[in-house]
Amino acid sequence: MADSTPFLTRSDHSLESLLPPSLDETIERCIGNFNWAQLLQAVLVSFSWLFDAQQTFISVFTDAEPSWHCTDATAGLPCNSVSDICQLPKDTWSWDFPAHTSIISEWGLECASSLVKGLPASSFFAGCLIGGLLLATLADSSLGRKNMLFFSCLMMSLATLLTILSPNVWVYSVLRFVNGFGRATIGTSAIVLSTELVGKRWRGQVGVLGFFCFTFGFLSLPAIAYIKEGSSWRTLYLWTAVPAIFYCILVWFFVHESPRWLFVRGRKEEAVSTLKSMATAGDGVATMSFSNVKLEQQGTMNADLFSAIKDLVEKPWAFRRLTVVMLTGLGIGTVYYGMPLGLGNLNFNLYLSVTFNALSELPASLVTFFLIKKLGRKSSIIGFTILSGICSILCVVTEKVSGNLQMALELISFFSACTAFDVGLIYTLELFPTCVRNSALSMVRQALVLGGVFSPVLVAAGRTNGLWSFGVFGVAIGLCGLPVLSLPETKERTLSDTMDEEENKDKIGMIN
Repeated sequence: MADSTPFLTRSDHSLESLLPPSLDETIERCIGNFNWAQLLQAVLVSFSWLFDAQQTFISVFTDAEPSWHCTDATAGLPCNSVSDICQLPKDTWSWDFPAHTSIISEWGLECASSLVKGLPASSFFAGCLIGGLLLATLADSSLGRKNMLFFSCLMMSLATLLTILSPNVWVYSVLRFVNGFGRATIGTSAIVLSTELVGKRWRGQVGVLGFFCFTFGFLSLPAIAYIKEGSSWRTLYLWTAVPAIFYCILVWFFVHESPRWLFVRGRKEEAVSTLKSMATAGDGVATMSFSNVKLEQQGTMNADLFSAIKDLVEKPWAFRRLTVVMLTGLGIGTVYYGMPLGLGNLNFNLYLSVTFNALSELPASLVTFFLIKKLGRKSSIIGFTILSGICSILCVVTEKVSGNLQMALELISFFSACTAFDVGLIYTLELFPTCVRNSALSMVRQALVLGGVFSPVLVAAGRTNGLWSFGVFGVAIGLCGLPVLSLPETKERTLSDTMDEEENKDKIGMIN
């Protein structure tokens, strides 16, 4: 009896050695060691976030209400800096810059309702929302990650180019809707594709590359707007559209498809070819056999377009996770998209305030990049959402105390929201298996965008009372981050490929 335990242990190890390797083990063996080929792929894919950021925040400048001044014809009339421009005769005031610098001045919208003025921005976010819902599962089903990224970027780029020809605010709003519809899945496809092209050790760092690119895209807007100050708002669209079109060409010819997605879809030869082309020389991958790779077939991968969402809703554990991360995303999105739109309400230079907000995304990305291995996903999201909420509410309290203090609090709040945004997306892609990962991440991004849909309304209401903008922002992000406490921690755990595999992990407590 003394030898029975060693015998059973040896038998178990022998049986394990005879089992075929899993898909995750195979991919780790091929691309677990990071190399230049993987870095170039990750950077090229992540670069799409730069153009995504430009179109997301471009309306801060193109749709801004320009400054104006009284003219010499104001003799005897009560015209001053606090006058209502709509109550003054047209010949008593003038814009500080040429009328074509903004859609407001070019199309005479200075006295239009807040609904009309905010229509283009609301149309953009509405397009993002609808586009995300309709296109969410294409990257998981028929198109794949690469093709979805290409078509999304192309649609956004062409819509941006056509926006230059807009004759009025109504056509402009329609094209902004199409623009938002196209860009809806760019970030999702990019982060999923880039993280599936590398091993798990580098997954967090590669995921953050997109956030860096988004920051640079955001930061490029005030730079371009300042260089082109006084030029037509159409120039800003031209300068952001042409590079994006060239980028689409690079994606089509040089980006690889996700080997995970190819394997799950049954396109084994393409997956093997991709893995061999990206593997580190000397790892023996060139002579490696892939015939015995074990893959739990996910029948729904070949089903209808919305089968991935169906799986997410039907599985209790998946539905619970999706509900929580979407609720958290709604709160984060309200601040993330709302605060840049509300910068015009602060007593601060618009170019500087936008630049400071864009720069605050950089430390957020750096914090995530360097500490993602050490940061617990849950504690990070909860901590940063609470901090963002407190500082946002304090922006209302200090409104009449100091403009500089209010700006500092706004920056801390936005920085915290950005960090929560970054960690939240990485957390989401780790919570769900390959077969539904892109769809789950798309749903969370739509929750973020939904917060953006409400934000312009809150910003408009906040022009007279900051409680309706920054106050609501703070309450929303502070409360919506708390439900994350009910979810499992995913730090340093392997990715699953099928719903059954993830469900088994959940049952046996592998991701407590």
